[in-house]
Amino acid sequence: MVVVLGSIMSVLDTTIVNVALDSLSRGFNSSIGDIQWVVTGYLLSLAAVIPVTGWAARRFGARRLYLLSIVLFTGGSVLCGLAWSTGSLVFFRVLQGVGGGLILPIGQMILARAAGPQRMGRLMSVISIPVVMAPIVGPTLGGLLLEHLGWRWIFFVNIPVGIAALVLALRQLPADAGSREEAGRLDLAGLALLATGLVAITYGLAETGTASLVSGRVGVPLLAGAALTVAFVVRALRVDRPLLDVRLYANRAFASASLTTFSLGAAVFGAMILMPLYFQTVRGEDAVSTGLLLAPQGIGVAVAMFLSGRAADRLGGGRVALAGVLVTAAATVPFALFGSATSYWVIGGAMVVRGLGIGMAFLPAMAAAFAAMTPAQIPDATPQLNVLQRVGGSIGTAILAVVLQGHIDRLGAPTAGGVAHAFRTTYWWAVSITLLAAFPAFVLVRAERAARRRAAEAPPAGAVVEVAPAGAAS
Repeated sequence: MVVVLGSIMSVLDTTIVNVALDSLSRGFNSSIGDIQWVVTGYLLSLAAVIPVTGWAARRFGARRLYLLSIVLFTGGSVLCGLAWSTGSLVFFRVLQGVGGGLILPIGQMILARAAGPQRMGRLMSVISIPVVMAPIVGPTLGGLLLEHLGWRWIFFVNIPVGIAALVLALRQLPADAGSREEAGRLDLAGLALLATGLVAITYGLAETGTASLVSGRVGVPLLAGAALTVAFVVRALRVDRPLLDVRLYANRAFASASLTTFSLGAAVFGAMILMPLYFQTVRGEDAVSTGLLLAPQGIGVAVAMFLSGRAADRLGGGRVALAGVLVTAAATVPFALFGSATSYWVIGGAMVVRGLGIGMAFLPAMAAAFAAMTPAQIPDATPQLNVLQRVGGSIGTAILAVVLQGHIDRLGAPTAGGVAHAFRTTYWWAVSITLLAAFPAFVLVRAERAARRRAAEAPPAGAVVEVAPAGAAS
């Protein structure tokens, strides 16, 4: 529960900010394409710092690093609340993301080591508590804060939670046993290559809203980002202690679960910015009503999270994740058909089903990835899964925000019907991105099936195996 309390801050902050995007856009006189960097910058910062967690946990100890992450996140929240422009807010969100990027993977690392692979599905249900609470509580809380106290309090609200998490962590978490010698040197060159490459790719995708793919503003950062990422992979295969152990992807189950997590991150985090904007710009709802209208999806996620952990332990994470991906994609189709007067009952029903799909897909895929690893590999596997989820989320957010802004700009004089059409077109993109996750999820099912078959054919532990002498007849 100490780990969950700290994680609540990081996850809750994303959903609260999504509700505030319209207010921030009007307050700072910024377009959706510009203000989306408040979300994208935060996710990129998470992705940039998460690769360091494996090394940092060995170097400083998981407990000490968890305490530091809470302090950094809380301090970053204070700075965000004091921002005076879009640029300053994006910058402070990046700083806030440094702390947020450490909280979740370090917490998962602490719990995964304690639980072991056989209880990974149930452990994921525990870790999912912040994920369950955020879509339900976050939008409503954000709406109330915006309505009565102003947007700055969506960040200041983290201060009391951060203080409580810090006090409880100091009292409850056991002392660390790590040492300086066990960690080795930090791969600074690898960190520079990966962080710069990810930012360049995301920036290039975000610029597609105002420039063509063949223009320098898009092509140069995309090509540079791809080259830097490839250089990172080549380096990681050659050095003894790379920033991320890319050799883990030789395990088909882990590789498939990782790609599923990446695609789901793009689909889920990207689409999270669309519905609040739909309610506020097309339907004219205030922040509090928007928060309440977003609750059905959170309820669907909560129900699925409650059931998916045990289902993953019994059926395999791949099967549950594949079913979740297909349900999420199917439940996103109605959003691509909504107009400016669609019944809220219809919207709410679609959101519940979509939430069920999201809850069925996300954590079983991660549980399958952890179950495929040995305990010694968990410190390297944990940050990689989190990096892929956040990078996917940042890319998905940038793409969908740019698509939406581009269609709105082409309207000339925006009307409710015209803006609703822009949202419908953007949601078709979200459906396509979600379906991309089905391919690696299907491969994950096959990889798990092959692993179970090998386990069944292997001799039981402690069995005496007779070996025929060399040259003996079979």
